[in-house]
Amino acid sequence: MVREKDVCWEYAEKLDGNKVRCKFCLRILNGGISRLKHHLSRLPSKGVNPCTKVRDDVTDRVRDIIGSKEPPSTKKHKLIETKALANISPEKLLLSVEPITPIARIFPPIGQAISSSGNNQENAERSIALFFFENKIDFGVARSSSYHQMIEAVGKCGSGFIGPSPETLKATWLERIKSEVSLQSKDVEKEWAMTGCTLIAETWTDNKMKALINFLVSSPSRTFFYKSVDASSYFKNLKCLSELFDSIIQDFGPENVVQVIVDNTLHCTGIVNHILQNYGNVFVSPCASQCINAILDEFSKLDWVNRCILQAQSISKFIYNNSPLLDLMKKFTGGQEIIKTGITKSVSNFLSLQCLLKHRSRLKVIFNSPELAANSAYTNKSQSVNCIAILDDNDFWRTAEECVAVSEPFLKVMREVSGGKPAVGTIYELLTRAKESIRTYYIMDEIKCKTFLDIVDKNWKNNLHSPLHSAAAFLNPGIQYNREVKFLGSIKEDFFRVLEKLLPTPELRRDITTQILLYTRASGMFGCNLAKEAIDTVPPGIWWEQYGDAAPTLQRVAIKILSQVCSTFTFERHWSTFQQIHSEKRNKIDKETLLDLVYINYNLKLARYLVSKPPEEDPLQLDDIDMTSEWVEEAENPSPTQWLDRFGSGLDGNDLNTRQFTAAIFGPGDNIFGL
Repeated sequence: MVREKDVCWEYAEKLDGNKVRCKFCLRILNGGISRLKHHLSRLPSKGVNPCTKVRDDVTDRVRDIIGSKEPPSTKKHKLIETKALANISPEKLLLSVEPITPIARIFPPIGQAISSSGNNQENAERSIALFFFENKIDFGVARSSSYHQMIEAVGKCGSGFIGPSPETLKATWLERIKSEVSLQSKDVEKEWAMTGCTLIAETWTDNKMKALINFLVSSPSRTFFYKSVDASSYFKNLKCLSELFDSIIQDFGPENVVQVIVDNTLHCTGIVNHILQNYGNVFVSPCASQCINAILDEFSKLDWVNRCILQAQSISKFIYNNSPLLDLMKKFTGGQEIIKTGITKSVSNFLSLQCLLKHRSRLKVIFNSPELAANSAYTNKSQSVNCIAILDDNDFWRTAEECVAVSEPFLKVMREVSGGKPAVGTIYELLTRAKESIRTYYIMDEIKCKTFLDIVDKNWKNNLHSPLHSAAAFLNPGIQYNREVKFLGSIKEDFFRVLEKLLPTPELRRDITTQILLYTRASGMFGCNLAKEAIDTVPPGIWWEQYGDAAPTLQRVAIKILSQVCSTFTFERHWSTFQQIHSEKRNKIDKETLLDLVYINYNLKLARYLVSKPPEEDPLQLDDIDMTSEWVEEAENPSPTQWLDRFGSGLDGNDLNTRQFTAAIFGPGDNIFGL
């Protein structure tokens, strides 16, 4: 009976016991419909994580339901308070009112002091909204866990709470939280002796010819932002760049660094050769995410693929630029979007094609609905006629299906390597399987098959393939003991070359042949039932730690290799912030403060993305639709580029001056962090 009475059951699926599954984010909650309401309301209460996928109209509805069920004691208290206030003289009431702030003079609070406290929730939300708008804060901040922790903590302090002053934030809390972040990084450093670490270098050139390099360090537990360097004065000077990388490698310890990942701009012969020649145990690899993105980018530039994307964009642009039509679309899709914004332009294109295919039948219903037919302002438009023609064109839908079928295996590869987890042991197999999917799909079309495979092979050979990837694949038990894998023989030479690099002396290589045989033949502990069962359930590096004791030398090498990432990460960088750090107009004290702020900010984002992200979150998809993208904006001006698109192709020589961009959300005169 409770299920039938409570309207919130339409947003949940009842499971065994007292569990429910949210229909929006699919999270399973203990505690029944009550906890689901707090989950959907996105209010920080009762220890329930807020839903990241729920529609705003549902959130508003659930909040109204929660607000209407206040305990009688609360209502009685409000009544007594109202009567007491009614007996106070107007003069005393005016004296008791707090001083009006400048923002309150322009945007006065809802209601007056003598009104019921039923407006408290609305007043609080309104004040928070004004804070966001006045300070140009991204709305996505309201999804962060620290935001909800802040709201909950302030609520527990009661009405007398006074927030920290700017001086307290700068003098006390900045140093305290920086120390906490630094301590976390020190704890992670302890595992480097066993797992090693990967040094990541990201570069960017702004529109003022500044060449900025961000350095991060990654190991299985965490990835940390280390520092940002302005290399503008020597970005064409190989000697100075080499000294910079030397200093960073020395900071982490050459014996700990297994790999240096550089983006395509820095993947030039000079830097690579310097690192390889001076550090015998260190490998240099490209960013796998950029290389896969380059493959997808070339896919999207094929004439028939590009034509399909442009046709699909004409449909989405028409819908998203007409409010009544957009409302009608949301009605038929249940509030879902028909496009998606990815971390790059190419990813956005193929994700959006997938989304349009999913809503194919709904889109046809929308453009043939009585509601649209009654509105002559849209039915008579040439754009509307064009959209209907595209939606009724079976060739368009067949092409869209073909684009999705070809791109999805590579999107899958990109998801695996961009998730922030050690993936160096899987990149070789994943790309091999993606190529096989193309051969299978085009088994009757050799021309198209060759076209796509040539693109993949060119990027694999020129930009992506690394001996470390081959060695990691050979040491991955999920590949080594899989009888369907056919490429083990072709990567064996690379594996031996890597062993010679990591074990350079005969003493270190003692018994290594015997240990390799134990592993490849699954002898001893390698072949026990526990080891076999764990292959599909634990990461390869942990598998070696648990079951590789019979081959101690090979075990140490395997753990270090298989514990590495093979890509930079997918959340959007605010490069304008780093540009502000290196501004020549800043005094030394302000610059040091801003460096500390960026150190904290970047590492908190990394912690959220790599540690606290929901398992269902797609690492290739941004939370919100980019309303300036080519899928929405009708203007001729080019849209801002997602962060991964900013990386150019590999360079010859040492010239890094290839990427020039304007600041994103902040203008040239805007201060960052109030400095």
